[in-house]
Amino acid sequence: MKTHTGTTISTLTKPSPAERREGTQEAVMAARVAVPRGASSRLWRSFRAWPISLQTGTVLLVIQVLVAISAGWLYPGDPFDLAGSPFVRPGTDSQFPLGTDIMGRDIAAGVMHGARVSLLVGLSATLIATVLGTSVGLAAGYFGRWVDHLLMRITELFQVIPHFLFAIILVSIMGSKLENIVLAIGVTSWTMVARLVRAETLALRERDYVKLCSVMGGSHVRVILTHILPNAFPPVIVAASILTALAVLTEAGLAFLGMSDSNRISWGGMIGASREALLDAPYMTLIPGAAIVFVVMSLSLIGDGLAQHLRRGGAA
Repeated sequence: MKTHTGTTISTLTKPSPAERREGTQEAVMAARVAVPRGASSRLWRSFRAWPISLQTGTVLLVIQVLVAISAGWLYPGDPFDLAGSPFVRPGTDSQFPLGTDIMGRDIAAGVMHGARVSLLVGLSATLIATVLGTSVGLAAGYFGRWVDHLLMRITELFQVIPHFLFAIILVSIMGSKLENIVLAIGVTSWTMVARLVRAETLALRERDYVKLCSVMGGSHVRVILTHILPNAFPPVIVAASILTALAVLTEAGLAFLGMSDSNRISWGGMIGASREALLDAPYMTLIPGAAIVFVVMSLSLIGDGLAQHLRRGGAA
């Protein structure tokens, strides 16, 4: 390129097609590598920002979920099968690392398959209790007056009857199928969520943006779903972790009393079946009992950590 005086300023060279293709490929490869690294680093920073109790509980719960998922792969057979001689103590036979029970069933297989039942019952019953309790709490807190009075009297009626005794009565009536156990635990566990959501709704319905939405013609359903529920739901998440732990304990208690699904092995059932050998072979009850403590402790830590995390966010 030359100026009007004829002096050469610079020579601009364009890249060849091959160079352009090579540069494009390098850019694409760099983007492919950078995105996962950036996403993983953000996830790691977010995890490190959690309270230590939430971190610990999450790790323990993930281990429990992995155990439940791998049960069918590590022990593909029926956990009720008589796999060996009875009263094999842990560590004495490599084929049965956790030993066998009084019937000769593999305790390790029972613990891993029992994790599926405990997590399934806990999560399903908590879902039922959360949906039911949230619906009752929203209706009572938002509409007030006779609706609030009626729903709270029903809630108090459910609270008068002891939770575990109520679950026993329902399972005795409906039968000890796993679906009935889940329903019984969920129906008897919703009152805490209802009272919590009602208290949050009573405070939220007085906010200016909620009143403005109603004045502008927003329906009750729209106000509840767009303004009340999203702001009242964070405490419910904390309560849900506690409800899941209680559901696991309730299912174990029912199974210990023989009120469990005969087609599904559970930790409470393993404890109940081995109570006769408690003095001679305590490991038969201690191992499934430790599994119950493990999952309940992880859920309790998650609940405490979520509460701290929400308080920290609210303070910020």
